[in-house]
This record gives sequence, structure tokens and C-alpha cells, in this order.
Amino acid sequence: MINLAGHCEPYSNGCTGLSDDITSCQSQGVKVILSIGGGGAGSYYLASSDDTKQVARYLWNNYLGGHSSSRPLGDAVLDFDVEGGTNQHWDELARTLSGFSRRGKKVYLTATPERQCPFPDAWIGGALKTGLFDYVWVQFYNNPPCQYAGDLTNLEDAWKQWMSSIQTTKVFLGLPAAPEATGSGFIPADTLTSQVLPGIKGLKSMEGSCCGPNTMMIRLAIAPPLKATFETFGQNHIT
Repeated sequence: MINLAGHCEPYSNGCTGLSDDITSCQSQGVKVILSIGGGGAGSYYLASSDDTKQVARYLWNNYLGGHSSSRPLGDAVLDFDVEGGTNQHWDELARTLSGFSRRGKKVYLTATPERQCPFPDAWIGGALKTGLFDYVWVQFYNNPPCQYAGDLTNLEDAWKQWMSSIQTTKVFLGLPAAPEATGSGFIPADTLTSQVLPGIKGLKSMEGSCCGPNTMMIRLAIAPPLKATFETFGQNHIT
């Protein structure tokens, strides 16, 4: 995932130059995710069912498979990262966007629970119950009751709760890439590869790990041992 905030200005068509890059990635089988919501964006919410349908049409026409005079990024995938407002109508938005898949091209939906690993998520818990999300990125840190703290018990119990409570194709284990990236929950690479990943290898829907920010992951050389571990386990999804 790449955060483009502050790097281009869509209101002045400053992001159109990324279209070729996105197309190049997609031609190589790389899914490009468009994230909506997030923290620090002020107050936002879906006011009604009609409002939800308008937002869905806007996203479809401007960023997905529809048609509009303004196409800032070309085709992309949608990610729900809702960190404010209310928990109303996000399930309707998921259903409406998923319904556009019938127009010849699948709309992939992913989600990043705002509360991280505590279940259920305060904002998009209802949307996740729809079973329409293809990928869910659950962050298992900054929450002692459900993060690794010297043994696997809390993390494993939280993982099992997520797996037994939502229907999704793939769930990713979200971890901080460096101690500086989080308040608590960082797991050194050797501990991750020798204890944590082997411990949850056989659990339902274990697909991979997501570390953030990626710049820290590269700088601290965490990626190579993780890659080797997933190759050993036969995993194909590493981000």
C-alpha cells in the first residue's frame, strides 16, 4: 500500500500521471487498492441510504469500472479504513459496490478495522458481517488484550474470534514493522519467524502478514526473513 497524501493533488488533476503506473502494476497481476476514510480526515459519515448510493456511484464512476470526465487514478480496488463518524450505512455501501461486479468486472473490497484487533470493530463491524470483503487487514498491536506479549495466547484467541465471526476470503496478520511504528506490540523478526508464525500456521485463513510502515520494514531488513518464512510455509501473499 502506498499513501499518496501530500504527493499529488486530485483537484488540479495532479494524480493523473499515476494512471500509467497503476496500469503497469495491474498488468503484472498487482492489485492497486484505493483506501477511503482513514484518520486525520476530519468528520465524515454516510448520512442516509440515498447518500450511500450516491457515494457508491461516485466511487464506481470515478475510480472503478464506470465512466466519468474525471478519472484521477484509473481502475483501483477499494479499501474501507473508517476511523470516525458513525457506523451507519457502511454495510449498504459494501453491498452497492459489490453489486457493480455484475457489470463485467469484479469489485474487490478490503477492510482495515479501525479498532485494530478488538472485536467487533466499532465502525465497520456491520459491514464485515455482510461477507462481501475479499481481504481484511487486522492489526494485532497497540492493544495488549489481543497482541503478542511473550506468548501466543492473546493473539491466538483474538485471531480465532475474528475467524469465527466474519466471512472473508483472506485475512492478514497486521504487525508493526519497527518499534518506532507503534506504542506496543512490536515483534522482532526472529521471534516472529520462530514462534508466532509457526504457532498460528494452521489456524483458519492464515494468509500472510502486513507490516507498516513499509519504509521501516525495508530499513530494518525485516522483509527477507519474513519472506523466507512464508516460502517455507508455502504462503504466497506477502505485503
